[in-house]
Amino acid sequence: MTLLALDIGNSQSVIGAFEGDKLVEHWTVSSETRRTADEWHLLAQGFVRSAGLRDVEAVAMCCTVPSIQVELRAMLDRHYAGLPVSVVGPGVKTGIPIHTDNPREVGADRIVNALAAAELYGGPAIVVDMNGTATIFDVIDDGNRYLGGAIAPAVELSLEALARRGAQLRSVELAEPRGVIGKNTVEAVQSGAVYGFAGLVDGMVERMIEALGADPDDVAVIATGSYAEVVVDHCTSITSRDPWLTLTGLRLVHDRNHA
Repeated sequence: MTLLALDIGNSQSVIGAFEGDKLVEHWTVSSETRRTADEWHLLAQGFVRSAGLRDVEAVAMCCTVPSIQVELRAMLDRHYAGLPVSVVGPGVKTGIPIHTDNPREVGADRIVNALAAAELYGGPAIVVDMNGTATIFDVIDDGNRYLGGAIAPAVELSLEALARRGAQLRSVELAEPRGVIGKNTVEAVQSGAVYGFAGLVDGMVERMIEALGADPDDVAVIATGSYAEVVVDHCTSITSRDPWLTLTGLRLVHDRNHA
């Protein structure tokens, strides 16, 4: 069975294709808010067929952009009617109890990440999702319950804001500088981004583990997201890297709702 998994974020979207439990192909596209339902279908179907996969037989989706979700739901109704479809949200089974003040306001991608972390790594666990818009921390306790987390600006977003507001600064590539002490403006900005956000990650993880009252050796800390690599290389708290954690979580959502 070919399962189409759609992880729709604010700046980028990841499309994956599963054959059974195996992620056989994945693609990243921009989250274009003007893209219509038919265009989304053409895009996804084109990827599936270019990979030589059979036609889509089920769809699982999470979306954090309301205007895009409207078009994606129209796409599902028009092009995938009659197929098993799981759109993460109220009424969809995940198996993850959500212990927050208002469970409905927790982003669908955060719930999916928590599910994948609990299934693959077991609680207690912390997911660090570094995407184009935010650096998101999600916490699962030893009973695989979602407790909440924290949201900080994304590395790229911070660099863009710095370039816009700094009179003598400009946009720079997110890359590792020669050292933590920058010898020029570009390296100074890169140092602040790479080592500064690595310190943010390690500091937040340390505080969250303390709040859990857990032994640090017992807590899985999983890095995911398209902007994680250059920063994660300098984090001391990360125990696993799983760039396709959200796609795996979508497959698990499908399994729980269409066994």
